[in-house]
Amino acid sequence: MPAEVSWPKYLKMVTASVLAMFAGAQVVHNYYKPDLSVPEIPPKPGGLRTELLGLK
Repeated sequence: MPAEVSWPKYLKMVTASVLAMFAGAQVVHNYYKPDLSVPEIPPKPGGLRTELLGLK
């Protein structure tokens, strides 16, 4: 077993790590509020402007 830890303890640590990762990703996603819409026609090269809403 990795790091000489029992299976139940190992699975608890992995589960807690994955849940913390998902929670952190959700917090960042809600903070920056990305535009997830897909344009029908792709923009011309250099025509796409992006900005970080949290840094105004």
